[in-house]
Amino acid sequence: MTCTECTCAALTVGAVGWNCVTSNNTCQLITNYSASDFHWAKITNGSFRFTTFPPEPSTTTSMLTSTSTTSSSTTSTSTTSSSTTSSSTTSTSTTSSSTTSTSTTTTAFTFQWNSTGNTVAGSATGIPNATASQLSEPYILRFDSSNALYISDTINNRIQKWIIGSSNGTTVAGLASGVSGSSSNTLKLPVGFVLDSLDNMYVSDKGNNRIMYWQSGASSGSLIAGTGSTGNANNQFNEPNVIERDPSTGTLYISDVNNHRIMRYLSNASSGTVVAGGNGAGTGLNQLYSPYGFTFDSSTNSLIIANYHNHNVVHWVIGASNWTILAGSTVGTSGSSSILLNQPVGVTLDRYGNIYVADSANHRIQFYLAGQSNGTTIAGRTGLSGTLPTLLHTPYSMILDSQFNLYVADTYNNRVQKFSYYSIT
Repeated sequence: MTCTECTCAALTVGAVGWNCVTSNNTCQLITNYSASDFHWAKITNGSFRFTTFPPEPSTTTSMLTSTSTTSSSTTSTSTTSSSTTSSSTTSTSTTSSSTTSTSTTTTAFTFQWNSTGNTVAGSATGIPNATASQLSEPYILRFDSSNALYISDTINNRIQKWIIGSSNGTTVAGLASGVSGSSSNTLKLPVGFVLDSLDNMYVSDKGNNRIMYWQSGASSGSLIAGTGSTGNANNQFNEPNVIERDPSTGTLYISDVNNHRIMRYLSNASSGTVVAGGNGAGTGLNQLYSPYGFTFDSSTNSLIIANYHNHNVVHWVIGASNWTILAGSTVGTSGSSSILLNQPVGVTLDRYGNIYVADSANHRIQFYLAGQSNGTTIAGRTGLSGTLPTLLHTPYSMILDSQFNLYVADTYNNRVQKFSYYSIT
């Protein structure tokens, strides 16, 4: 959808504001707040956006409306201008078109998450253990092809598969007993993992400084990257953490935390190349500082990186020599306001380009509308940890299912929480 079509769609549905995202042709509309809650800014493409996100509502933490429009062969021009002050708004719109036939379909989605979570894996009271029904510092979450939830049960040195609704998990990598090791059938502090289309796993075996390939259903894995010893050569790691995979090429991206870099391994390669960072720890535009978590955005061939000790989330295009800021401080300042972060760990994107951040030391999940740097808390309470269903304790990651339900690795509570979404269409 073009920005002009976005503007027309906003006027058609009576939206109080709209945001044109040119990178993925998405039109995002806000319809549920009064205009007095917003500040407006005109952008060059003739659309408008918010410069201040609205305050958090009392019954919901985030509202997002997205509209898509398709049309048949048409030729049109549209010009929109607007000026807004605190006391008055003036708008003019002139449209001329020559159209043979036009078919327009508009679908609006409004999302809000329940602020009370339900425990779907681990102990609701936060008790760690290595039994099949419990977890010890869960870290990364993934869904397999059957929508079963996979969890890296880090302190228990295993990857657990959890059928939603079940009270127990089953071990799919590592030992069910939780015993660590460096053999082919054991893991030591596994963190990141990724599944391919056949549910084969690529596991970041952090404590062993290696990446293991674990075929679906197998009882042991094989070494595909790293040497098993700490180092900073291109075939070594110093605590590999999160791993992502480009499904179109089989390329792996791995956060090499204590080398302050993201490595790229081409399919079947035994050595990698630095694609982000690698210039020592720091706040410079070409540096990272403990990049614990990241996600690969295939639509822009770029990485969205949680820069833990710099307290920010940055965007690094593959092939670029530096990052641009997405959220948090550019100079490494931590904080608990809506524009600051404190030790972010996990980050993910939804299909609209919105960003979700596990703001671990603030015990919350932050939501950033695409293109915005002002976050909204959608799970947890800022600065308050605990085991109540409305609270989190040092969350490390989150994932969305196909219905936009939010699953959070509530790491220091040794559980996975589900925050259900509500949709008004």
